[in-house]
Amino acid sequence: MAQLNILIGGDSFKKIREEQRCYVDKTAFIEEFLALGYPEVSLITRPRRFGKTLMLTMLKEFFDINAKERNLFEALAISKNEQICAEWFHQYPTIFLTLKGVEGGNFSHAIEKFAAIIQRLISEKRYLLASDTVFEEDKEKLLLFQKRQINTSDLEDSLLILCQALEAHHGKPVILLIDEYDVPISCAEENGYYKEMIGFMRNMLGAALKTNPSLKFAVLTGCLRIARESIFTGLNNFKCFGISDDFFADKFGFTAKDVDGLLACIRMPNRKKDIQEWYDGYRFGQELEIYCPWDVLQYIYDLQRNAAAQPQAYWKNTSNNAIVRRLVEKLGQEIREKIEDLIAAKPIEERLEEDLTYDTVYKKDRALWTMMYLTGYLTKAANQPDNRNTALVIPNKEIREIFIDKVASWFEDCMSRQDLRPLATAIWNGEDAYVRQKINEILYDTISYFDSGESFYHGFLAELLRGAGLVVKSNRENGLGRTDIVIQDAKHKRAAIFELKKAAEYEDLEKRAAAALVQIEEKKYAADMPPNIQTVLKYGIAFWKKECAVKILESERSCVK
Repeated sequence: MAQLNILIGGDSFKKIREEQRCYVDKTAFIEEFLALGYPEVSLITRPRRFGKTLMLTMLKEFFDINAKERNLFEALAISKNEQICAEWFHQYPTIFLTLKGVEGGNFSHAIEKFAAIIQRLISEKRYLLASDTVFEEDKEKLLLFQKRQINTSDLEDSLLILCQALEAHHGKPVILLIDEYDVPISCAEENGYYKEMIGFMRNMLGAALKTNPSLKFAVLTGCLRIARESIFTGLNNFKCFGISDDFFADKFGFTAKDVDGLLACIRMPNRKKDIQEWYDGYRFGQELEIYCPWDVLQYIYDLQRNAAAQPQAYWKNTSNNAIVRRLVEKLGQEIREKIEDLIAAKPIEERLEEDLTYDTVYKKDRALWTMMYLTGYLTKAANQPDNRNTALVIPNKEIREIFIDKVASWFEDCMSRQDLRPLATAIWNGEDAYVRQKINEILYDTISYFDSGESFYHGFLAELLRGAGLVVKSNRENGLGRTDIVIQDAKHKRAAIFELKKAAEYEDLEKRAAAALVQIEEKKYAADMPPNIQTVLKYGIAFWKKECAVKILESERSCVK
């Protein structure tokens, strides 16, 4: 089997190419971008883990007049366009910076992080301090930036001054590449300094993008398009390319052709179905099959080390997925029903508003659904309504698992805050009517995912019993089979067995609950109870959506072994 030299977690184009790592060629982006007339300021929004940083580092290596490595683009798509290479390759001073690290518990901490980024940029271009063509006053400011002897107001002009110095030295305007431009604002909203950060970003970006005569063009990337009136005020030279646009639809993420090529390299084309189910399903523009590249490469990396490796929710393990949690916590009936539909692979219809402000995104349902769409937790359905709404679906198994994980976590928290001791008392007293009533009440108030069959109800009931303070054992070997759930109370020498069934129709509930009791008897689940257990209660419970039926063997209420 051939091996792909995959760099896990790497987003540096130069490093990937120098180390001959696996690279799926997206350099045709340059040709497409320039053919559009390269807008003076372009904002490209895509979800996390879709190659935004890698794309910008590729642009830096292509355009930067200071780049030395000429063979990084050898045999790649853009190298075949001789006219573009002659006009643009290593022809312009280029600034690349990522703002993904500009975060902190307060505004001062975040600004210190930004100052450190500017300090590194000045250090990389220290030749400007000795240039004969750079204005002395700009040199003085650059030196202060390098020494960090600056205030917030100075930092707002830092990119403008650096662009001026680069143009003065090279005699050419500057290409500015800013990655993850919205991270500082997102972090500020979470930590309570949103207004201060918005003010800083508005002034800094305004100086660098609006009043900057030394700018050739700028490309910004992020997850969200933040409303123009929020930080892009007065910016008339601005073009946004979002996930709904056809432009660059196949340049971020992997296409089906890309995935087929990777699997052909490792001679595992039979894994295409797994990758489709878990990591495909994103729709950018009219592209029907866009895969998350981070996940695909992670899975191929694992397959090369273990041919039997199964897909995992790699994305879930690299983020706290706070937005899904916030959606779940808004749990009104309408949102609850929509989450249930999404998990059941049914589309929901929402009116999206793609210009957002972070301080309101969690306060309006429409903005929250929009953010779920822009950050990759939802995508457009194949069939769209004939109105202004957008039909949204969960793209794949990985994201569905994230939803279920957050729902389960929320449910655990809810159960920990409820007093469920009366439920425990009713179970031990054999009060099947009360047990049924209580379970139905909680089922109605929670989020369900019924297509998981009995597994959802098993987890639901187990967590409910734990919340009632009972010790739960699941899927243990007893008698001639495995019991669904067993609880024991050694102090009072008693136990209860629960066998669960899923009914196909509401009318089948009673019948299925009775069948569960029959199974307990036929499989002799009570036979292997510890010797000290004197009383065994046997519960048959059947579920249909948000209804259940509960039956108990009357003769077992005081059965002594």
